[in-house]
Amino acid sequence: MIRDTVLPLDSLRLAQYAVQAPCYICGGGNNYDAEMCRHCQAPMALAHQATTQKVHPHMVAVLGSAGAGKTVYLGMLTDMLSRQHEGLQILARGAFSISLQQSTMASLSRCEFPAKTPNEPDRWNWVHCQVLAQTRRKSLEMIMPDFSGEALIHEIDTPYSYPVIREFLNKCAGVLILVDAARLGDGEQEQDFFTMKILSYLCELDGDKRKGWPNKPVCFVFTKADQCEPCFDDAMLFAKEHTPGLWQQCQERLRRFHFFASGVAGAVAYQPGLGGRMQVPLRIEPRGIAEPFAWLVEQLPA
Repeated sequence: MIRDTVLPLDSLRLAQYAVQAPCYICGGGNNYDAEMCRHCQAPMALAHQATTQKVHPHMVAVLGSAGAGKTVYLGMLTDMLSRQHEGLQILARGAFSISLQQSTMASLSRCEFPAKTPNEPDRWNWVHCQVLAQTRRKSLEMIMPDFSGEALIHEIDTPYSYPVIREFLNKCAGVLILVDAARLGDGEQEQDFFTMKILSYLCELDGDKRKGWPNKPVCFVFTKADQCEPCFDDAMLFAKEHTPGLWQQCQERLRRFHFFASGVAGAVAYQPGLGGRMQVPLRIEPRGIAEPFAWLVEQLPA
């Protein structure tokens, strides 16, 4: 026998579920307590953080092929600038924004490179930060994700396969495109072709000459330049000689672009692994990490 009981309804909770919380990346509606957007898999923490700020964050993408060094570069950049007391500085917004920095530096301290970024968007790291620069009167709010290189390739070849990438790039104020200088130095042309694909994809998203990608700042960073010393001597000349297709597209399509060289590992060695030979950093000597980001910050609107 079941006795009759009175159960109070949690009406306040039901009312909260009735109001949709928009995703900051795609604008899709979600429950107020959702962890990831059900439309694009972007973290809802971005939306909660953005609503507490008086200004809208600038979105900056870090793009490149798989293995170009996006995770290492972004992790080293946030670590270096978060420890500075003057000049260009970064202050993390939210605990989730420190995960990339923490995992990257932990791997490098063990003389390992970070693991490959997974293809699933709900496993990507996002950085929401405040950027302080002496050359700017006010600080900037900025959002930078660590996209998977393989997911980016798939989105370029098959548009709309990764809505979060497309929506983010539609709203970007600038982009850092990483190119593997070591592969270019060995004579491989895949980096040139893939970077041209990225540039074409961006211009197809928004080709307006005033407000679209032709007038937005695009910064090209030759990574692993410690394995290709001529790249450090003159990055612009290196681009002309080793990426002629990309250089021609930049001249024809972009108004604001620049080439830089950077490196994190001063020396690398190789050891056998499950997928073949694996690179191992012998020592950490960051060079040219902050300069590309500083140039991009100067180009962003107030």
